[in-house]
Amino acid sequence: MSLPEEDLTCPVCCDIFTDPVLLSCSHSFCRSCVKRCWETGLRECPVCRKRAGSKFNPPSNLALRNVCASLLQVRSQAPVAQEEKTNCGLHGERLKLFCLVDKQPICVVCQSSKLHKTHDCSPIEEAVLDCKDELAISLKILQEKVEVLTRIQQTSAEMSKYIKSQAMETQSLIRSQFEQLRRVLWEEESARLAAVKQEEEEKIAGIKDKLKELSAEVLSLTETISVVHEQLKEDDMVLLKNFQATQDRSESNVLGSDNMSGLLIDVTNHLCNLKYRVWEKMLDHIDYTPVTLDPNTAHPCLILSDNLTSLHYSKQPSCCPDNPERFHISAEVVAMSPLGSGSHHWVVETGSNQDWLLGVVSLSVPRNGEVSARPENGFWTLCFRHGEFRAMTSPPTPLTLSKAPRQIKVQLDYDKGTVSFVDPADNTVLCAFTHTFTETLLPYFYTQSSHPLRIMPEKVLVTMLRQ
Repeated sequence: MSLPEEDLTCPVCCDIFTDPVLLSCSHSFCRSCVKRCWETGLRECPVCRKRAGSKFNPPSNLALRNVCASLLQVRSQAPVAQEEKTNCGLHGERLKLFCLVDKQPICVVCQSSKLHKTHDCSPIEEAVLDCKDELAISLKILQEKVEVLTRIQQTSAEMSKYIKSQAMETQSLIRSQFEQLRRVLWEEESARLAAVKQEEEEKIAGIKDKLKELSAEVLSLTETISVVHEQLKEDDMVLLKNFQATQDRSESNVLGSDNMSGLLIDVTNHLCNLKYRVWEKMLDHIDYTPVTLDPNTAHPCLILSDNLTSLHYSKQPSCCPDNPERFHISAEVVAMSPLGSGSHHWVVETGSNQDWLLGVVSLSVPRNGEVSARPENGFWTLCFRHGEFRAMTSPPTPLTLSKAPRQIKVQLDYDKGTVSFVDPADNTVLCAFTHTFTETLLPYFYTQSSHPLRIMPEKVLVTMLRQ
């Protein structure tokens, strides 16, 4: 049976015995270690401090020397790689400890050195178990990160396809709207060209009528001149007898109007501020809404109109990516218009919709969790559900209204810190919130009804600035 390696280690040098000697107290040491200790003048055992014998050269411990020699021989014959794994690279000793500070296996000599003397250590066996537990936890975390990255990778691939679909649909809608504008311009151009053509025909027809009138007058005058010439050739008595009739005929040839003004085309009427007048007329064909919905935030069950001004609920969710801006839990959407300093308002037609929330929310409200629509959570809203209007305070406040408005006007005065809900039919204030706003707000919409909520357009007025 082989001895433990600790029993073959010199207590002085902490290494395998070299030429071991046996003192009278039965403790063994390397001969060179004992000699070095006794050079101080005290001939005693370095372990138990018992005085040694009078002999300066203690006897060799042959049995121990043979065992140590066998151990060193086995070590020398062991594979170098295995020795490097289990032995200290500095001292050649077995790595039996684990430094908890430096996270490295060390030998007993390393533990006594300055580098590790003050460090906490644990046995290799315990350290292996602890390290395995830590690595198992790290492995789980890494696997979870891989799963998250895999989901992100998959979402990114889906987003790439969705972006292409978005681009094609957006381009199609842009072309459609420009086509409508071009159609209006073409119709306006055609109408104005037709007006010029019509005036041209009317003016030419007037000139022709004037020419006919002038030709008739010239012919009449020519005939009268002929008659006068003939009378002048007659006898005096004949001239006198016909004088009155000739004179009356001469005087009856009265010239028509020689006024030639107004016969040309009124170019100024057709060209004066033409572009401005066309643009002003085009405003009748253009809708302006102060709030536009952001489709990238809409819950998959919300269907938005092409012009992004109305929404309704569908039980069949649309295929859209799981992007961070999107509401994932309930049928919510916000507008893309950030609301900061100043006053803002918009009107929403609720119509037959019996399940909705309208108002404003903080920019930072969570999009991937269920949050109650309360002011402390960044929501200032009016709710209509089960035939009852409620101001979404904490707790909600039921409202008693004489009639249910078909439209709701949302008014925000950011600087004064007020959010009001008004019936635009008679400007009755339904409810109001007061709060000191410190964060950017967004128009907010929620519905679980198939009947649409529609943001109403506003009339565009043109004003002229004169300097």
